[in-house]
Amino acid sequence: MERQLAHEPTKETRHKKPIRPNPVAPWELRVGSFRIYYDVQDDLEPVVLIRAVGVKERNRLKIGDEEIRL
Repeated sequence: MERQLAHEPTKETRHKKPIRPNPVAPWELRVGSFRIYYDVQDDLEPVVLIRAVGVKERNRLKIGDEEIRL
């Protein structure tokens, strides 16, 4: 996760992509069954803000004890 987000966090890749508007975050990073939802503040150096980490199994996403629909 750290390696993926340290360099060019807003560059779309196979595991990193922008997602449609939702209440969690504008970006998603996939790492196995984990989904990391984050935002990037563009200052002189980009700052990555991790908004949520969830587990995806098939078409279900759980963040904490709650099932989320994105």
